[in-house]
Amino acid sequence: MTAHHAIIPTAKSSDTSRLSSAEANIYELVARQYLMQFYPAFEYMEKQVDTEISGGLFIVKQKDVVSDGWKVLFPTKNTTSKNSDDDFSAKKLPNVRTGEHVQCINADLISKQTTPPKYFTDATLLSAMTGIARYVTDPMIKKVLRDTDGLGTEATRAGIIELLFKRQFLVRKGKEIRATDVGRQLITTLPKQMVIPDMTAHWESQLEAISQREMKYSDFMNPLTDRLNQLLNDVQQVSFRGLQGKGTYKNITKRKRK
Repeated sequence: MTAHHAIIPTAKSSDTSRLSSAEANIYELVARQYLMQFYPAFEYMEKQVDTEISGGLFIVKQKDVVSDGWKVLFPTKNTTSKNSDDDFSAKKLPNVRTGEHVQCINADLISKQTTPPKYFTDATLLSAMTGIARYVTDPMIKKVLRDTDGLGTEATRAGIIELLFKRQFLVRKGKEIRATDVGRQLITTLPKQMVIPDMTAHWESQLEAISQREMKYSDFMNPLTDRLNQLLNDVQQVSFRGLQGKGTYKNITKRKRK
């Protein structure tokens, strides 16, 4: 086992008779997740039909399951469908051809107002840090971040969020996580390159190149050191007077025993 190895079943876990009901359930979850990596990919087909009616464009989308793949290991939630996910509809779109004429049978006019995105919760914030690629528009950066763990790692994300709370950049309101005034002002004050994930994507791509022996460690560290010094110089030119007297910094000392 190497450092940061995932929890996996071993040869000693083949006998589950000694496990309690709760322990057996946990073992089943771990074993199932481990086995999934050896199964084929879950495949689906995305369909979209664009229809023009009286000059207006109406779009309908649907996802059809092609192959269950690793999802066959999940217990079925109901007897009607193995894939009861809301993204997959039981109704099938008709097969149509480009330019084919259709007739509008019925229509409803519904008035709605756009709503702002929901505030983050603990679960959705962690998910956003993992899937940070969805917030990036540059296709190359999006690809790099999609192929990595996103911002931070499984071991560091919780600590990053906790530190933001301790420095009063974030605050809880019920289950919601909201940015404080000092947190928003800090983000808008810092240079743009320090608050977008592009730099993370660049570093991740270089670290991957090092792991593949396509790049030397020194070729990564030397420009990185110069880059950090430049960022520090940029920050020194920024005025943080608007943040004076806001927020607190807590000096936390942890005592360890061996």
